[in-house]
Amino acid sequence: MSQSDKTRTTVEIHNRSYTIIGDEPAHHVRMVASLVDQQMREIQETNRSLDTTRLAVLTAVNTMNDYLKLKEEYTELLGSIKQKKEQDNND
Repeated sequence: MSQSDKTRTTVEIHNRSYTIIGDEPAHHVRMVASLVDQQMREIQETNRSLDTTRLAVLTAVNTMNDYLKLKEEYTELLGSIKQKKEQDNND
């Protein structure tokens, strides 16, 4: 996909505007940005002294932690489904 075919979406995260260029539809980019903004605000409520850089890094660390947990749960679920199918095929 060429640069001209990509979607340009302007979003606001933590009171700053960002233009995101990518393949995802604008509504998806806005949803992701909204979730990032929401998580940054939640973290800032309990850590008022964090500067924007530290807040962004902490948000990224928390997000990746959540992602890895979900990925592990997904892998376990796939394993369970596979095991169940194998059991059903052997019956």
